[in-house]
Amino acid sequence: MNREDIIRMAREVGLPPCAYDDYGNHIGGLEAFARLVAAAEREACAKACDALGDEYADANPADCAFVIRERGAP
Repeated sequence: MNREDIIRMAREVGLPPCAYDDYGNHIGGLEAFARLVAAAEREACAKACDALGDEYADANPADCAFVIRERGAP
C-alpha cells in the first residue's frame, strides 16, 4: 500500500479533502494510521495461517488464502 492507495481509499470512504490533499496536509497522520492498520491485519492473517498449519499438517497456501478471505466475510 503506497501513499496514492491511501489517498484513493480516503476519497472512497468520503474523508474530507483536508485529510488527503495534494499538498500533504494531514496525510502524514492518515498515512501512519493506514500503515498501523495494515500491519495489524498482516499479523492477524499470519496468526490465522499459523493456527491453520498447527491444526492441519497438510494445509496448503490455498487453505491459508481461504482462511484470510473468511476473516472479511460478514
